[in-house]
Amino acid sequence: MDILAAVPDYIVPFLIALTPLVFIHEMGHYLIAKRCGVKVEVFSIGFGPELFGWNDRSGTRWKFSLIPLGGYVKMFGDADVTSRPIASGEGTASSNDTPTSGDAPVSGEETGDWADGKTRPLTPEERAVSFHHKRLGQRSWIVAGGPIANFLFAIVLLAGLFMTVGQATTPPVIGKVLEDSAAEAAGLLPGDRIVAINGSDISRFEEIQRIVQIGLSQPLDMVVVRDGAEVELVATPAIIEVEDYLGNMQKIARLGISASGTEFVRHGLIDSLWRAGVETVSITTATLEAVWQMIVGVRGTEELGGPIRIAELSGQVATGGVAYFLQFMAILSINLGLINLFPVPMLDGGHLLFYAIEGTRGRPLGERAQEFGFRIGLALVLTLVVFVTWNDLVRLRFIEFLTGLIT
Repeated sequence: MDILAAVPDYIVPFLIALTPLVFIHEMGHYLIAKRCGVKVEVFSIGFGPELFGWNDRSGTRWKFSLIPLGGYVKMFGDADVTSRPIASGEGTASSNDTPTSGDAPVSGEETGDWADGKTRPLTPEERAVSFHHKRLGQRSWIVAGGPIANFLFAIVLLAGLFMTVGQATTPPVIGKVLEDSAAEAAGLLPGDRIVAINGSDISRFEEIQRIVQIGLSQPLDMVVVRDGAEVELVATPAIIEVEDYLGNMQKIARLGISASGTEFVRHGLIDSLWRAGVETVSITTATLEAVWQMIVGVRGTEELGGPIRIAELSGQVATGGVAYFLQFMAILSINLGLINLFPVPMLDGGHLLFYAIEGTRGRPLGERAQEFGFRIGLALVLTLVVFVTWNDLVRLRFIEFLTGLIT
């Protein structure tokens, strides 16, 4: 891939897609934190060294950082960007900064250990703006605010598309049946309208595609309307290998039917919001099912992709127009919110898991247990990053290229 050509074709669309989603996610944390009276010290788009930024009147540093693969909101009392509380040792919190009024780092305890080695009680003002001194419910809402904002943003994007461009609607009517396919073996015919699969009503052809891809080779109990009468059939999709546009082979489920046509239907405001919510739930459910299938070994993990894959998709979707790009952003926003809810320490879901344990026990986990959890979470996140990056490089045949150079 030509690096210079990749900038306008892939990197720019990638940044255009990802940056607003990161901003929305962090803004969800920020707004609820401010609502709960927490002092926000840093609002960063990206990680690493700061490129540029400014301070607002409340003392928050708003900045853009060098590595544009995420962002963070650092609140008063956080030890780092993962919102981990400052280690306290014997009930103290260490800091290399000289404390000033309203800016002293704190822990979940009553005292702070400052740069001069002295320990003093936290002032009421410091406790009032400390994230880790807030009630359990407030902390939970602040942490959940990011993923919630991503889901709401996706609903707004989809609803806007459904009102303006229209919702892509394909009637569940078979236009063509492939020869020697699972559909032909099951007795499906062109013109059949599929009204139910495995007990679930079907109203769009896209729902059939989603069920087939998620179910893989599981039998499908189908109800079709043919010549005004209902016919019950059982079809078992075949698993086949197809070559993607990069020449890589992937296994997918295929029923062997095509749609009769596609149309865009516009909806009113309320109807669009409802349908966007349903679509968001549907995408979330399908994603979770796919992840579970990967965990149990039913589905291959080659489908997982990282930043390189997202950049590729961003560039491809951008060529299809604004509507397709916005729909891609909505799907990406759903996935960003969902991934952050996974119960992995360092992610929002990991914090919520700790808070659930705290609510059950009546007190938070010990400092050593939390530190151990964060280290496990870091290891899991880094492992996943390495894995999806490896998938991306294999998909691009970069590994094959390097092997050729060596051999």
